[in-house]
Amino acid sequence: MTAAVITGLGIASPNGLGLREYWAAVLRGHNGIRPISRFDASGYPARLAGEITGFTAREHLPARLLPQTDRTTRMTLAAADWALRDAGLDPAAMDSSDIGVATAASSGGFEFGQRELRNLWSSGPEHVSAYQSFAWFYAVNSGQLSIRHGTRGPSGVLVGEQAGGLDAMALARRNIRKGTVAVISGAVDSALCPWGWVAHLTGGRLSTADDPRRAYLPFDPRAHGHVPGEGGAVLIVEARESADTRGAHGYGELAGYGATMDPAPGTGRPPGLRRAVELALEDASVLPEDVDVVFADAAGTPELDAVEAEALNAVFGPGRVPVTAPKTLTGRLSSGAGPLDLATACLAMRDSVVPHTAHVRPRQEYELDLVVGEPRPGQVRTALVVARGHGGFNSALVVTALTDR
Repeated sequence: MTAAVITGLGIASPNGLGLREYWAAVLRGHNGIRPISRFDASGYPARLAGEITGFTAREHLPARLLPQTDRTTRMTLAAADWALRDAGLDPAAMDSSDIGVATAASSGGFEFGQRELRNLWSSGPEHVSAYQSFAWFYAVNSGQLSIRHGTRGPSGVLVGEQAGGLDAMALARRNIRKGTVAVISGAVDSALCPWGWVAHLTGGRLSTADDPRRAYLPFDPRAHGHVPGEGGAVLIVEARESADTRGAHGYGELAGYGATMDPAPGTGRPPGLRRAVELALEDASVLPEDVDVVFADAAGTPELDAVEAEALNAVFGPGRVPVTAPKTLTGRLSSGAGPLDLATACLAMRDSVVPHTAHVRPRQEYELDLVVGEPRPGQVRTALVVARGHGGFNSALVVTALTDR
C-alpha cells in the first residue's frame, strides 16, 4: 500500500508565523495568548485569545485575491505557499490531476458569515442567506487553494470542529492511497470576530481569566476552561515514491488513523476517545509501548481532562508515555489545532525533543507523564496526535519517522 508522507509544513500560529519562528517560540515557551485586539472585547466575560499578529495579507498574496477572501482564507493561502516551498514542490510542474486539496474548517465561517450578514442587512432579502454564506465559505476555503495552484485532483473540506483537522489529514492519506501523487492538506481557522466570539461563549467552556499564563491550564488543578485561538498548519502529503524520486525530505509517514463519536448523554456508554486511539494504533500496526509521545487534545476543563487522562492511561498505562500540549501557548485553534499539533510532532521527530506544556502544574491523580517546565530531549520515532470536537467527535492520528527502503 502506498505510504503517505509529509514533505512540507506551513505554519500560521499566534506565537509564530512560519516554521522556524513557530518552532523557536515553542521551544522557548513564548506565549501567543493575549488580550483580543481585533474587536472590542471589554464587554465580554472572556477577553483573551491566541491572536496572530504581524500577518499582512498584501505581503504574501496578490492584491487581486484580497477582495475575494477573508482573513482565514488569506492565512490558509499563505501557509500553503510556505508548505509547498518547504516541500520543494511546484504544482505548475505537475499534471494538474495528480495534486489535490483536503482541508478542514469550522470557525472560520463566522467572520465570513458576519460580513455577509452585514451585507444582507444593508442589501435586502435578495442577498445571500447566512446558511449560504457558511456553505460558500467552506467551498471558497478549499476552492481558492485549488484555483491558486491549478490543482484538479480530489478536493474536499471536512467540518468536525477541533477533530476536523485530523480528519482532513486522513482524507489526504486516503487520496494518496487511491493514486493521487500529492495533497495540500490541514487547516487554518479563525473566529475572532463578535459573532464568532459569542458562538464560542455559548459553549460554556471558555476561560474568563485575564492573565495569559493562567487562562488555559489543561490537566492542572486550576483548570477552568480554554482560550480560543486562530491559526493552524497546512501540510503537503505526498506518495512515498514521488518524494523518493524527487529526493525530497520527508518529516514522517501518516501511519494510522481512528475516529469515533461519543454516545449521546444519558446512555451510560463510555466516551469514544479510547477507541479512537486504539483504532489509530491498530491501523498503524503500532503497539502502545512503541509510542514516544502523545500530543493531547487538552480541553482545559476538569471533566474533559479526566476523560482524556483515563483514555490514555487505559491504552498506555499510567505514566507510561510522555504527554504534551503545546497548545497552551496558542489556545485551541478549532480545526487548525490538529494539523498544528501534527506539524509540531514532525518537528519533534526531526530534532529529537518533546516540547513542553507551558504554565501547567499537573494534577497528580491523572497519573500522566505530562512534559512541563522545559522541552524534554529524547528520540521521537512515533507520535500520537489526539483531537476532540464539540458534538462528540474524536480523532487520533499516528505519525511515524521514515525508514530507509
